[in-house]
Amino acid sequence: MALTKADLARFRSLLEEKRKQIIENAQNTLAEGMALDADDLPDEMDLASSEYLQSFTFRLRGREKFLLEKIEHALEKIGHEDFGMCEECGEEIAFKRLEARPETNLCIRCKEEQERAERAFG
Repeated sequence: MALTKADLARFRSLLEEKRKQIIENAQNTLAEGMALDADDLPDEMDLASSEYLQSFTFRLRGREKFLLEKIEHALEKIGHEDFGMCEECGEEIAFKRLEARPETNLCIRCKEEQERAERAFG
């Protein structure tokens, strides 16, 4: 089942909204200020806790960067009219899967195989 122009427009809108949300989250993190000031932290435990939270936030931002790259790639695929095709096997990705994760580039079978391989070499 090929995707219609309306489907593609809907997926483009979903992807653009996800991209907007990620960028807003990143801007909020910067606005909140990620710098640690030891003068504001009365003891070593507070400093360690604050450093842990900062590290955790940066890891989340790293995942968001990866997701943003996947979103950008999916938007490019919409523009090149090969959106919805598995990059591994070339088969169509199920519509329900695209609805759940429009940034996906693998069909469910190939994604499961990838996860199995990752666990085996994990």
